[in-house]
Amino acid sequence: MGVGRSPAIVSERPNSCVPHAPSLCLLSMLTKLAYHIISRRLRSICNSVAAGAVATVRAGTIAFGLLTPLLTNAADRMANPLRLLACATVASVGSLSGAQAQPATLTKSQSDALTAYNNAVDQFRSILRQRRAQIESHQPLPNLPGQAIYLARNGMISTYKDLTDALPSKIGRPNKFGIPPAYFDAENESLLDEYLRLFNIMQAPPANAQRSETPFNDVVELATAIARAKGLDAANAEVAGRIGLGLFFAETNGNQNIGNARSNKYKGSLQTGVSEDQNGQRKWAAIKTAIAALDPALSARDDKEEARAGSLDHRFNHWTAVRDGLMNAHANLFAQIPAIVKALPNPIDQMKLFELIQIIPSPTKAALSSGNLAGHRISDPTIMGFLRNNSVFTFGQADRARTSATFREILSAMWLFNDKFERALSKFNEIKAQKKS
Repeated sequence: MGVGRSPAIVSERPNSCVPHAPSLCLLSMLTKLAYHIISRRLRSICNSVAAGAVATVRAGTIAFGLLTPLLTNAADRMANPLRLLACATVASVGSLSGAQAQPATLTKSQSDALTAYNNAVDQFRSILRQRRAQIESHQPLPNLPGQAIYLARNGMISTYKDLTDALPSKIGRPNKFGIPPAYFDAENESLLDEYLRLFNIMQAPPANAQRSETPFNDVVELATAIARAKGLDAANAEVAGRIGLGLFFAETNGNQNIGNARSNKYKGSLQTGVSEDQNGQRKWAAIKTAIAALDPALSARDDKEEARAGSLDHRFNHWTAVRDGLMNAHANLFAQIPAIVKALPNPIDQMKLFELIQIIPSPTKAALSSGNLAGHRISDPTIMGFLRNNSVFTFGQADRARTSATFREILSAMWLFNDKFERALSKFNEIKAQKKS
């Protein structure tokens, strides 16, 4: 795991087979193929010897079923000095360029980084399998069943960043999650797929949760109406609607009424606590008259949802959960949207800023009031800890060693939110187009 992808076999000269001697041609091709397979296998062994681990066989070489087991068995019986000699020979005659080649030997720090990463991947895979087995056999899950999986995922990403810091040649291809390649090996996409599937199961809404048939539209309409009630014009209220949808994706990946596999406190479509939801209810009641004047239809829908929720925890009615969550933490800042748009013209950055209101509310409000939003610096260790607990400066020793950061640096470090906000932006544009048509 973690060994760089082998380059494709490329011929540097025209085919030299004799047209009238097909058997010689076939023998020549097989000989060349065997050479390339053996060369790649020995390079893999070299890396594993230097790292103190036995190399794993790539899928590409497994395809050559007859040759690979023989090579593997023979190589695994070599004494370490003989292995290193073979590796050195291959390195001297191999066709890899300097940019593609791995070092023949690793330093201790590089070897330690590779070992730590391999162990972290194994641990992540193990906890995923364990949790899947528990779910499928209907075993009781531990309290906060997602926490161990979350920490194992972080461990895998962190150790990969440490590995690529030590060995930049390990940085691979882009991945479908949009995670910077220095932090994540795209070969492990299937592990993150399983991670997401398990969280969807563990955070499923309770049986009595009250769904909406239009969850995304609800968020946009509520955020827009609240912004209008706070005095924004139509254009800036539209920005508020877009930001609100971003928050929904950031908190729940766009899933309504969910629980939380990492916390017993935060629940629902905007992941609020009981006191936060109640505070949002009080603030909504204070502007309900203004809402009714601006948008009677929305006010009527709100009355209907209030009656429907009754004594139910408001966080498990999608409409009231979104309404109360927006009113609790974000509504008072909607009035600053014109200034925010001017300071942060990128819609994704605007969403990130409002997500920071969820994570570090007081410092974010201070930054907004500073007159230098992007340059405002945070150095409080407690606040930096809150950021790390929410996937910001979380991964790798270099990131975790940071003692301060500007808001521009914080926004840039929120890359794990990028995919969610991009999907929110796409959904918002879809809703906007539907309204125009």
